[in-house]
Amino acid sequence: MKEKFESSSAITFFVVCIGLVSLGILLSELQSILVPFVIASFLFILFSPVNSYLTDKKIPLWIVIIFNIVIIVFISFGVIRFVVDSVLQLTADLPNYFNKLNSIVRKTAIEVGINDPYFKYFSIQKILTKLDYKALAGGVFNSVFSLVGNILFLLLFFIFIVSGHKSIFAAIRGRYYGDDSNSSANQSSNLVATKRGKPAELQLAKTIKTITEQIQKYIISKISINLLAGIFVGFFLFILKIDFPVMWGLLTFFLNFIPSIGSAIALVLPTLMAIIQFESLSYTLLVAGGLGFIQTAFFNLLEPQLIGKRLNLNPIAILLSVLIWGYIWGILGMLLAVPLTAIIKIIISNSENQNLRFIADLMSQE
Repeated sequence: MKEKFESSSAITFFVVCIGLVSLGILLSELQSILVPFVIASFLFILFSPVNSYLTDKKIPLWIVIIFNIVIIVFISFGVIRFVVDSVLQLTADLPNYFNKLNSIVRKTAIEVGINDPYFKYFSIQKILTKLDYKALAGGVFNSVFSLVGNILFLLLFFIFIVSGHKSIFAAIRGRYYGDDSNSSANQSSNLVATKRGKPAELQLAKTIKTITEQIQKYIISKISINLLAGIFVGFFLFILKIDFPVMWGLLTFFLNFIPSIGSAIALVLPTLMAIIQFESLSYTLLVAGGLGFIQTAFFNLLEPQLIGKRLNLNPIAILLSVLIWGYIWGILGMLLAVPLTAIIKIIISNSENQNLRFIADLMSQE
């Protein structure tokens, strides 16, 4: 009997593993559809307090949707315009940076004792001449075209989610917990389903409310922390006269939505700029130390207090989620990893299955 139970458990374990792997493959294959849908869902959650207030004031839903889209487009256009202007300005100064980089590599090769002509006469311009600019331009064009398509896809999903979320919730409630139909054919069965399903219906509403509140808290807190960190980084680099301080601050804001990995990239890039710009090791160490202090203060001390405790997620669970979602959906998966993991944890924590609750406890910080 014991051997039969152990065999059944082993089979169940392998079936679950195969199911999870298959689910990961399916999510990866449907990335172009699911990622815009998930982002649109998060935007809906973020806008839901304002939208609820406006609809309570008897403002038509189509006006509310247009208002949301105007805000999204306005913010997106402002960010894209700033990034494009910064890239154009950086491109104009590239020859100067290339010459400084060549000088740094050549001097370092001489000091280390490297006699290889490649390093002794290093030239980044010669390396760039070997690039296939046609293929590069084609890749950039395809990326921009894909980005525009994804944004339009996202807005389309957002419109349908805002206009149809109440109907979806009502359909789920009617399917699993009975409806308010008074037809004689279904009256007795609906009465039984309602009596049995009322606690479960309340639990469903509570779960949805908890997910909404948690995601709102995460998005607002994360945006606030990243914004403050970006302002501090930009101001710090401005004081030290590092070129493009606002661009580095904006980069800090965006990259730190990716836990751990984003912080490292946001630290390395301005440090490289300091090396190229001033060719001074001590000054570069000063820049790196200051940036490291800001990153540590905001993302190792402040963020766990504001976000970690609110979402109640174990740091190990966060790291694993970033790796897994990054493998499935790339950079966008890393950006969405934490809120997606929080949603999964909330859902399985409300399950009556002991194994799922055990997983939820492993994912918890406390």
